[in-house]
Amino acid sequence: MDTETASPNTASASKTPTLVRGMSAADATFLIIGGIIGSAIFLTPKDVAQQMRTPLLFLLVWAAGGAVTFMAGLSFAELGAMYPEAGGQYIYLREAFGDLAAFLYGWLMFIAGSSGGIAAIVVAFAAYLGKAVPAFASEKVLLALPGFAYHARHIVERPFHFTVGDFFAVSAILVLTAINVWGLRRGVILQNISTWLKYGALAAFVIFGFALGHGHLANLRLGGLGQVLHPGFHAFMSAMGVAFIAVFWSYDGWVYVAWVSGEVKNPQRSIPRALTLGILGVVAIYLLMNTVYLYAMPLDQIASTETVGEAAAQILFSPLVAYLLSFVIAVSCVGAAASNILAGARVSYAMAVDGLFFRRMADVHRTFRTPWFALVTQAVVACAIALSGTYEQAFTYSMFGMVLSYVASVVALMVLRRTRPNQPRPYRCPLYPWLPLAYIVLIGGWLLNTLIERPTEALVCVGFMALGVPWYVYWKRSAGQGSVVR
Repeated sequence: MDTETASPNTASASKTPTLVRGMSAADATFLIIGGIIGSAIFLTPKDVAQQMRTPLLFLLVWAAGGAVTFMAGLSFAELGAMYPEAGGQYIYLREAFGDLAAFLYGWLMFIAGSSGGIAAIVVAFAAYLGKAVPAFASEKVLLALPGFAYHARHIVERPFHFTVGDFFAVSAILVLTAINVWGLRRGVILQNISTWLKYGALAAFVIFGFALGHGHLANLRLGGLGQVLHPGFHAFMSAMGVAFIAVFWSYDGWVYVAWVSGEVKNPQRSIPRALTLGILGVVAIYLLMNTVYLYAMPLDQIASTETVGEAAAQILFSPLVAYLLSFVIAVSCVGAAASNILAGARVSYAMAVDGLFFRRMADVHRTFRTPWFALVTQAVVACAIALSGTYEQAFTYSMFGMVLSYVASVVALMVLRRTRPNQPRPYRCPLYPWLPLAYIVLIGGWLLNTLIERPTEALVCVGFMALGVPWYVYWKRSAGQGSVVR
């Protein structure tokens, strides 16, 4: 049983079980690295390369995405040190803008963002496991059931197929959730082991890729400014905005440490340190991986290759290494899913503590001291999304709202500096207010570009959040009347 210090904001009575502060600064750093690095770095370079015209710009976009993420991380470091409570952004938005803004963020995470991300990751895990072990090919059908769907104003027959991939995806969610219910330390140990494994594998890929790989230095010729800006500044900016969609998705996951703030030891020091080391560590890994990809093949080939990581491994080494890389990617996905599962349930838990969600979601297991009901409910929703096949849509559509929430949280930092000047701030964001303002301007421009270039994703995300308004009114009224919703 975890016996570390209880999180101060979780106890309502002496006999009520509480969360425990059982994560060290190193654990929090591994949570960030493990949460960010999943399957994206092996796949999304294609999407970035399709928008970029030179290796220079290709690498600069990855560096710029990391720099912008780091800017947000420094702002979150101040917020996390101010409010070291479970829920992270939910808490920051609540303190700055009130319950509605906080609830809509938590609602989006529950129905699509966190749960959809978990589903997308475990489906990728199942797919790559099937490539590494052909007997587990994800498309093999285990069970076929009759089913129907509404299409073109008609009800058509659409059988439901439960595949090997579905089995491994659902099994991964259930096993990882069970480990996290079993105790914080067990979930943290799992996350740390998987992070070390993926970190070691990626380091070996980079080192041996340059030292022994059959690449070409000519692919790394960066190109001139004229090539970068051709065919025009407006087209260049639009292409960069679209490329950043893939880049920001690849960097997403750094916010997990904010969600678990209530379980981090010495959070005033550990959270800023973890955000700094974790984000910078991932930026370095991503730049090195993309440089290795360029060493293996020219930019045009990257832009036309679905599985960039496997293709690069085959060119640099052999088909056998490319085959083994599928297993590495599967392990990487397990680690990312473990981090998401551990952190995601803490947002729903925080909402329930405030009376703005099902009260059972605030239950803490008496023995294991984990938010067990929130974890189990999150697993059910993630399994449903994975089996429905809508995991890519759910996560893609919620990405706009997730980035919007990052901007809102940085704005919250500036609001709280003005409205609560006497609030203890163990860590202060450097270069304030210019660094937060730069982030708001840069990402605000990206959000506007996304709204113009990809209006469907943005508007569907807004629709997801709008669905939560009636529920907010219901739970707010129930909380005001003192009733318990179960």
